[in-house]
Amino acid sequence: MRSIILFSFLLCIQFVQAQANVAIELLNKQIDAWHQSAAKADFQNYFSVTSDDFVFLGTAPGERWNKEAFQSFCKPYFDKGKAWDFKPSNRQWQFAGNGTVAYFDEDLVTWMESCRGSGICVLVNGEWKIAYYNLTVLIENEKIKEFIKLRKE
Repeated sequence: MRSIILFSFLLCIQFVQAQANVAIELLNKQIDAWHQSAAKADFQNYFSVTSDDFVFLGTAPGERWNKEAFQSFCKPYFDKGKAWDFKPSNRQWQFAGNGTVAYFDEDLVTWMESCRGSGICVLVNGEWKIAYYNLTVLIENEKIKEFIKLRKE
């Protein structure tokens, strides 16, 4: 009897891990396509994968946009056919909410050099949506005092 219980438990663990792997593969494709939509200045596809309550945090102190405000900010760039081209790598995923919330961080190569993005995706009616994204410029700790001086200028 113990071996049946142990076998069932191990089988459940494998099933959950397989489900997580499928979700990660799908989410990676979606986030990669989201970045590519910006690089191609494809406004419709870029925003189609964001939730209605999407929030984007940019690198400047005042850059906290809800979806509507971020769309207004982005539209002129996308209309000119030139938005931004972020190259992601080293993306890491975690899940919460019984698998209905996925959060991630990723390294980015951008025109600002090395950056980091972090985000939250939520499962909405069986479809993953990006609900939150935070873009951060990376700076080494030993350079922070010089950076602070630059910001105060």
